[in-house]
Amino acid sequence: MTFEETYLNDNILDALYDMRFEEMTPIQEKCIPQILDGKDLIGIAQTGTGKTAAYLLPILSLLDDGGFPRDAINCIVMAPTRELAQQIDQAMQGFGYYLEGVSSVAVYGGNDGTRFDQEMRSLKMGADVIIATPGRLLSHIRMGHVDLSRLSFFVLDEADRMLDMGFSDDILQIAKLLPNNHQTIMFSATMPDKIQQLARSLLTNYVEVKIAVSKPAEKIQQSAYVCYEPQKLGIIRSLFKAGELKRLIIFSGKKDKVKDITWELQRMHINCASMHSDLSQQERDDVMYRFKSGQVDVLVATDIVARGIDIDDILMVINYDVPRDAEDYVHRIGRTARAQRDGMAITFVSDNDMYYFSNIERFLEKDITKNPLPDGLGEVPEYKTFAPRKSTRGRGGRGRTGYHHRKYKRNDNRNGHHKKKK
Repeated sequence: MTFEETYLNDNILDALYDMRFEEMTPIQEKCIPQILDGKDLIGIAQTGTGKTAAYLLPILSLLDDGGFPRDAINCIVMAPTRELAQQIDQAMQGFGYYLEGVSSVAVYGGNDGTRFDQEMRSLKMGADVIIATPGRLLSHIRMGHVDLSRLSFFVLDEADRMLDMGFSDDILQIAKLLPNNHQTIMFSATMPDKIQQLARSLLTNYVEVKIAVSKPAEKIQQSAYVCYEPQKLGIIRSLFKAGELKRLIIFSGKKDKVKDITWELQRMHINCASMHSDLSQQERDDVMYRFKSGQVDVLVATDIVARGIDIDDILMVINYDVPRDAEDYVHRIGRTARAQRDGMAITFVSDNDMYYFSNIERFLEKDITKNPLPDGLGEVPEYKTFAPRKSTRGRGGRGRTGYHHRKYKRNDNRNGHHKKKK
């Protein structure tokens, strides 16, 4: 289905035309009409499926059509991290290129007082779209800079990450300030019980759209080492001795283990840095900048960077421990083999992780190659598979270089087109 077959307005379609966006992704095809029709919605889709456009495009189209107060905040998009807020803001600039009457501001922590003052002025003037991290938005709310009484759209992006990062109370606190007739839209990569509970508390008669998690790219060469926990560092040392490894991410589910791995790599004189929740926003920004620019060869991280961060030249991902969820495994190894490149993904499977790894193999519908342990590291545990347990849970740059003339072949009878009243 093409974008021109929807009720998106011509200004949005012009921007998409310039950006060479024509065919919708499955999540966009299922979500855009529902949002245009005013439905509350929860979308379950992994990163890279086009979910940002799935909610931004219909909301921007509706705002541009008019009927909303010009001096009010009409939409809030909540994001768990500054990095994701920045990416949404960049998408907003592209999609909204021809929207003269729709304003936006990104609100997130980790910057100086000048930026905070700019945010304050935009919030008081009533920017149409606010893209914000929960903590920063609450700071502005407590200082009286924000009036949400006339809000029309409340969007939670990567809701599962926000709950994992402890923002549940912040989200509920913000939600209490919203008018009764607003439209709520949630997106999450997974649907655990806590997300279902949040959806029930925030959404009314909502539509659920679920896009199956894609299998990892075929270009990713996946393998594993079956080992005991103390042998993992020995495998790391062997991998680095075998060749100069760069553009590598090592994932661990625990921040303390991330710190230990980083310390061991530094003892080996490996140019590395760590990324975890104990770092300040400024420290995280600095680490990410140095890694992206090539000043750091190896990034050791918790799942804080497994989703939502676009780095195209990662050559290898190492799972120091096995993710507890198959979808998390896909997100982690999906950092490599991007932009048509090849990539490698290696997972260390301890005797305590075999159940979770067999779940991953079952999800992938394949047996992942088990590598022999490097010499001198001793015996390895026997790899066992487990029967599944029963679940308890229910494009290009923007802008024109010249005049483009085209005709839209679409139905302009918009009887079903949702419009909020002023």
